[in-house]
Amino acid sequence: MGKPSSKYEIIREIASQPNGQVTITELCSIAGVSRSGYYRWLSTDPARQTRDEKDRADFELILNAFYFRGYKKGARSIYMRLLHMAPPVRMNVKKIRRIMKKFGLLCPIRKANPYRRMQTAMKTNRVAENLVNREFAEHGPRQILLTDITYMNYSGGRCYLSTILDAYTHEILAYVLSESLEVNFVLETVNQMVIRHGISLDAETLIHSDQGCHYTSLKFIQIVKDAGFRQSMSRKGNCWDNAPQESFFGHMKDEIDISGCTDFSQVKAIVDDWMDYYNNERYQWELAKLSPCEYYRYCTTGEYPIPVYTVETAK
Repeated sequence: MGKPSSKYEIIREIASQPNGQVTITELCSIAGVSRSGYYRWLSTDPARQTRDEKDRADFELILNAFYFRGYKKGARSIYMRLLHMAPPVRMNVKKIRRIMKKFGLLCPIRKANPYRRMQTAMKTNRVAENLVNREFAEHGPRQILLTDITYMNYSGGRCYLSTILDAYTHEILAYVLSESLEVNFVLETVNQMVIRHGISLDAETLIHSDQGCHYTSLKFIQIVKDAGFRQSMSRKGNCWDNAPQESFFGHMKDEIDISGCTDFSQVKAIVDDWMDYYNNERYQWELAKLSPCEYYRYCTTGEYPIPVYTVETAK
């Protein structure tokens, strides 16, 4: 059974044909709708057309936000992108979802990881205590830093990404993409972070990782100590102890496509672009609808970068 509005459209089309032999009453009876309902629907046609035109205009704004920087977005990400337009556009999430459904625009949905890898830690006495204890957002910016490595497969081979993420602002403070899994690229990630953000870090800063061999190595322990930071590690095989970092890798792999890359330089160009987008223009609902870099500036200056409006676009 179709929607009544679809049936009304058919009835109007048939009734508008010249020399029609079937009456409106008969058409309504055949379609299984009431005659009064058809005429009520007909009387609201001008308002419906006006609403459709408005929805079409709003859909163009949604479409622009959906494809911004080449990365598809869900309704909440679209909402935040619209807020960051010049001038800002306020359109509530319910309306965005309704218009997306109306015009068949599908949100990207994160796929479940079918092979969540358990941490294969080396048996060693150099395992640090779990000082973070899943308190990722209780201590403010630049206090809890999460680090990990992920594999990235492409048609030309495999490479490895090391990142350091601020658990409070979700900002990527440093990252290194490497063709080798040698420990040096993990050490370079720490060096980059110290060079770029050392002034905002202190002796209370924790660097939290899993118990992988890179992080239990003497070189990594020494570089963290030399930088004046404290070291913390997840419990063995427990991915939830580093959940924000795992989530970051999941979102990144959902949003970029490196399967067609034939060499390392192509992968690096894609990763560099996405990292810039993520830090500066990928807005997050739980970060006051700001990007990670915007949120850090907001936390440290108290200045909210989006003009405040009191009235949202109607549903």
